Amino acid sequence: MSYLELHNLAVGYEAAKPSVKNLHLTVEKGELISLLGPSGCGKTTTMRAIAGLLNLQAGSITLDGIDIGTMAPNKRNIGMVFQSYALFPHLNVFDNIAFGLRLRKVAPASLRSKVEAVIAAVGLTGFEARLPAQMSGGQQQRVALARAIVIEPKLLLLDEPLSNLDAKLRVQMRTELRRIQRELGITMLYVTHDQDEALALSDRIVVMNTGKIEQLDIPENIFNTPRTRFVANFMGFENVFDYKDGLLCGQTGGTLNDAEQRLAFTTAAKPGTSCVAWRPDRVRVGVGPYTGSVLARGFMGDTVEYLLQTPIGQVKGISTAATSTWREGDKVAFSLPVADALYLST
Repeated sequence: MSYLELHNLAVGYEAAKPSVKNLHLTVEKGELISLLGPSGCGKTTTMRAIAGLLNLQAGSITLDGIDIGTMAPNKRNIGMVFQSYALFPHLNVFDNIAFGLRLRKVAPASLRSKVEAVIAAVGLTGFEARLPAQMSGGQQQRVALARAIVIEPKLLLLDEPLSNLDAKLRVQMRTELRRIQRELGITMLYVTHDQDEALALSDRIVVMNTGKIEQLDIPENIFNTPRTRFVANFMGFENVFDYKDGLLCGQTGGTLNDAEQRLAFTTAAKPGTSCVAWRPDRVRVGVGPYTGSVLARGFMGDTVEYLLQTPIGQVKGISTAATSTWREGDKVAFSLPVADALYLST
């Protein structure tokens, strides 16, 4: 039996319309699993059900061999870190972290030892007397993490915990979070809509869409070999086109027909291929057998990103900044390299 098991889970905010249904997920002890997807996909709803903040409409939740699906939230021994930190503004760092231990009536000597140990683990030694208002966002997030860890939960849930931080601090904090998780061996379930965050942190990633799991896999496979059209598009394969008999087809019926590339597509595509996809950085603007009109351009430093209107719809690609002279309305050649394509059957 896995450490955490969600079996046939159905949960939502309306009894007749569960936003998550028939969901199955297993998590091993010490794993860090990310629930990844756009807003409204069901990832936070799933986490709230595990925490006991939403009642189950169907299915079961088992943690460390115990069915917790009907337990009160405070009986589940689960820690949670929120997007908003939720620190007590009138309590200093030490007392914020010690709050859960005091509720459990932990002896003073043991309480101090546990709090000091977790303060050191999150790198806040020397900040014990500070109030939340005297700390940066990253430091406050560490306090929230320490408060959740100190009660020694069986499972730690994190709901978009880094989204309020600036880009540089987010990168630093996710590195720290991964270090702490590894050192302490905590089992974590992490909710995010940020692909880079999920890829950098996770042992495995659950990509969710409309309350269902689209793909559950290791980060490398989620990034390189997404299995469905939705996952491909969400993970950066923004150029996704229908495919039939060697032709790339647009929504309005237009096609791209270059005899040499059509033969190459026919050779490369597996039986059952229904769409072909490219990341924008694999589409070369300025060279190739196809032509499009520039709709928009964006300077990216070493490269310029172009959005082109083509017979099969909009295509996003790049060119080196040094050679990029095309402006809105210009006609420009582009290529869709067969070797860089992702072939999907769904």
